Amino acid sequence: MARLAVNIDHVATIREARKTNVPDPVFAAGIAEMAGAGCIICHLREDRRHINDRDLVLLRQVVKTRLNMEMAAVDEMVKIARELKPDLCTLVLRSGRS
Repeated sequence: MARLAVNIDHVATIREARKTNVPDPVFAAGIAEMAGAGCIICHLREDRRHINDRDLVLLRQVVKTRLNMEMAAVDEMVKIARELKPDLCTLVLRSGRS
């Protein structure tokens, strides 16, 4: 397992809050890998409030180490994960649910 895994969700959070195209979480993932990260983590939420589908497709194309997709165990996310084929999937509780 990687010694350093970097979660890039908050890079996307800043982008979305600014309502711009920067900072780019895909670019941040590249920087993290160049700095020694052995895994990139991103959480595709059902509401797409951070990472979006475009980010995820690009991450799969550019991440050279491992890509860990955090996701709710719901049909939509399972379908995306099966198509994307991340190296790892981490199941998380759905927001607002217990």
